[in-house]
Amino acid sequence: MAGKATASGKPGPMALWPRPMRIAIASDHAAIDLKAELRDWLIEEGHEVADLGPPTTDSVDYPDFGYKLAGVIADGTAERGIALCGSGIGISIAVNRHPAVRCARVSEPLSAALAREHNDANCIAMGARLTGGDMAKACVTAFLGTEFAGGRHQRRVDKLSNPSC
Repeated sequence: MAGKATASGKPGPMALWPRPMRIAIASDHAAIDLKAELRDWLIEEGHEVADLGPPTTDSVDYPDFGYKLAGVIADGTAERGIALCGSGIGISIAVNRHPAVRCARVSEPLSAALAREHNDANCIAMGARLTGGDMAKACVTAFLGTEFAGGRHQRRVDKLSNPSC
């Protein structure tokens, strides 16, 4: 692993990650606080983070922000995405409308790691009303720290973007 532990014994910047990544994060109004917590933490960890909004708790429609996140993942502006709403369900559906994006709604680190390892997920979604900050960070850590296994999983992932495979 890159990075070193700090004097307190806690991992320092980049200790949890194989390399810095370009990460986009978006939410609806229900997940503003969790989005800010994750954004700030990821920046402290050395990642480049694009906050796609919204900027306030004024009511917004989660599909608008899910589509925006999917666009920057699909065009390569960001390598990974984090989508947040109250439950994580609505925004994950919106993100998954783009054929180049594979967004897994996760609630604990194992599902986040398996989403990467088996499904080559390039985005995760979580519910701010269901997932606290520490658990969300654990999910993000597992998601960013896990590589796609390829092999037998590749043909299945190929079918996700092209059902005629």
